Amino acid sequence: MAERGTGSGGLTRELALLGVLAVLWGASYTFIRVGVTTIPPVTFIAGRTLVAGLVLLAVLRLRGVRLPRDRATWGQFLIQAGLNSVLPFTLIAWAELRVEASLAVILNATTPVFTFLLTWGLTRHEAVSGRKLLGVAAGLAGTGLIVGVRALDGLGVDLLAQLAIVAATVAYAGAAIFGTRFKHLDSMVPAAGSLLCGTVVLIPVSLAVDRPWTLAPSADSLLALGGLAVFSTALAFVIYFRLFRTLGSVGATAQAYLRVPIGVAIGGAVLGEGLPPTAWAGLLCVVAGVAAMTLPAGAFTRRAARPA
Repeated sequence: MAERGTGSGGLTRELALLGVLAVLWGASYTFIRVGVTTIPPVTFIAGRTLVAGLVLLAVLRLRGVRLPRDRATWGQFLIQAGLNSVLPFTLIAWAELRVEASLAVILNATTPVFTFLLTWGLTRHEAVSGRKLLGVAAGLAGTGLIVGVRALDGLGVDLLAQLAIVAATVAYAGAAIFGTRFKHLDSMVPAAGSLLCGTVVLIPVSLAVDRPWTLAPSADSLLALGGLAVFSTALAFVIYFRLFRTLGSVGATAQAYLRVPIGVAIGGAVLGEGLPPTAWAGLLCVVAGVAAMTLPAGAFTRRAARPA
C-alpha cells in the first residue's frame, strides 16, 4: 500500500518521478527497435541487464550500501528478475523484430489493467477502489484514442509477436505486485539484485544461442544498448522500486499510460512512426486516469477545504 502521510510537496515529487519513469521507459522501445537490428534479442537483453546491474552495483559501492547475503532475499530477487526483466525484456525485444516500437508501447500500456485485476482477484495486497477502476478505464480509453484507427493497421499482422508483448505485460504486472515485498530495502538494492540475477540467467543463454563473439553490431545498436541499460533500466528501476513505497503497485504502474504518448512521440521523431490526430484527446484521458490511480483518497476534498 502507498505510504501514508505523504504531503502535497512529497506527492508532487512522486508524481514528477512517475513522469520521469514514463519518459525513460517510453524511450526504451525505440532503443530496443534500433538495437535489435544488428544484435540478436537474447544477447541484446543480456547486455542490457549486465551493464545496468554493474552500474547500480558501482553506485551502491560508492554509497557504502551492501547487498543482502541471505539466500531467501536472493531467491526473491531471482523471481523478480524473471518477472521484471528476463521474460518481458526478451519477449519485447524479439517482438520488435516484427512490430513497430509505437505499437509495442501501446500494447504494453495495459500493465495497470493486469496489475489491477491481479490485485483485485488474487493478492488483495492494497485497497482496490472504484476510483482506481475508473482510472484504469480512463487510461484504456485514452490509449485507444492515442492509438487511433491507423495505428492499429498492423494489429493481427504478426499475431504471435503481439501476443508476446501482451505476455510481457502480464509479467510486468506480476512483477509490480511481487516487488512490493522489497519496500523495506533501499530502492537501489532490489533493482541491482534483480538485474544481476537476470544477467546470470541470460548470459549462458546468449553464449549458447547467439555466439556473441561472432556478431558485428553497428554503432547505432551499441549506442542504443548503452542508453537502454543506463537510463531506461538502471535509473528507471531505482525510481520504480521507490514508487512501490509511495504510490503502491497500481500507482507505480500508472506510468504505463503516460509512456504511450511519450513512446509514440519518440518513435515518430526517431523512426518516422506517425501519431494519429486523436492523440491530444487521448492524452487528456491518460492524465485523468493516472491521477485517479495515484492521487490519495480525499486529496481533492482536502484541497477544497483548505482556507484561502
